[in-house]
Amino acid sequence: MRLLRVQEALKQKRITYTYSEEDGCGSLDFLFRGLGFHVWEYHDGVWGVETNVFNVGRSQDLEGDYETVIVQEILSWPDMIV
Repeated sequence: MRLLRVQEALKQKRITYTYSEEDGCGSLDFLFRGLGFHVWEYHDGVWGVETNVFNVGRSQDLEGDYETVIVQEILSWPDMIV
């Protein structure tokens, strides 16, 4: 299981997500306020993710401590009303 910190942030915000894993890389897809978001991990000599959590219309690659950066962004979003 990968992207555990991102999964915990999504659970904390009560955002439903789907998780899959292929070739040892984690993949998260979820909706927030009707918009589709993703965090897709890759390993091409270095670990990183492709994600659109900062701008739903544009994907970007993050490397290094990408989980911390993504968790901070998700936790800054308003709480879901359940």
